[in-house]
Amino acid sequence: MTETDPVLRALAHPLRLRMLTLIWPAPMSAAELARELDVSHALASQHLRRLDAVGLVELAEERVVRGGRERRYRAVRGTPLSDQAQGSQLLAETMAHTLRERVARRAPEAAGVTVDAELWLDPELWESARQRLAALAVELHEAARPVRTPGTTPVSLSLMAFPLREQAPGD
Repeated sequence: MTETDPVLRALAHPLRLRMLTLIWPAPMSAAELARELDVSHALASQHLRRLDAVGLVELAEERVVRGGRERRYRAVRGTPLSDQAQGSQLLAETMAHTLRERVARRAPEAAGVTVDAELWLDPELWESARQRLAALAVELHEAARPVRTPGTTPVSLSLMAFPLREQAPGD
């Protein structure tokens, strides 16, 4: 990969991917993200600027806090992950890193769903399932509440579903 899409490069860092998921339901500042992610304010600001530079976040509000200005950012709606077919391997590596981190925090008593499959499906069924998965992802994102909202449960959702190239036996 010689010319990696700048959006993909921004998404391909685990901390930026996590920041994007945290600010999806409600705007957050670099200071708030730093506290939530247990990183320095400077590091959170640097990663937030990178997300802003490629158009994945936007300034939602500015407010005065202790005599200074606090900028709060929100995620720009859309499907930047689904749109990244060319750099899927890089994105998959980032998602795998994020998934390993989340699995370490899994609530052992809570029910979940784990699936791994390589299936041969009718194209119409695949397209219908792909659309339902995309709609479910939108539904869950739209229902998401700000970080640590009382009465909510943090949930991990990582999904990559895509057609495979057919390989000859033995390849």
